[in-house]
Amino acid sequence: MSISKLTVSLLGLTLCTGLALAQAPVQDQTDNPPAAQSTPPPQRRPPDPARQARHLGKQLGLSADQVNQIEPAIADRQQQLASVRSDTTLTLRQRRMKVRRIMSSSNSKIEAVMSDSQKQQYEQMLQDRRQARRQRMQQRQAPQQEPSQQQAPEQQQPQQQ
Repeated sequence: MSISKLTVSLLGLTLCTGLALAQAPVQDQTDNPPAAQSTPPPQRRPPDPARQARHLGKQLGLSADQVNQIEPAIADRQQQLASVRSDTTLTLRQRRMKVRRIMSSSNSKIEAVMSDSQKQQYEQMLQDRRQARRQRMQQRQAPQQEPSQQQAPEQQQPQQQ
């Protein structure tokens, strides 16, 4: 059971990596030391499209032919997302819009080779990932809000006494 949770987590991570990286603010290259520029962090390398397609195939019960058909769509998506990430002329809003279009187009290509039941499973997987991402975002925001909420009651107590 833990292996399938791990595989679902890995799939979610790989599909969300492109979106998360595309939304990351562009860093000023002049502030980074030269050594940091020459070696990218390993977690930022795009996942292998073949591995990702095989993983999705296992999760959805895709045939070998279906896996072979979705692999180019995944590879194309990764190339397009890399292009968006490297385009420094885009605003954050433009970047997000392009990423959404790329993801939507990619999902349509992937779903085109699936049966109706596989499409439903895939849509459910995507929905679960979106929900998990929202929860992570809320958890990240909650610790930032807590200190300000804790200070407000402390400030009120001396006034009440």
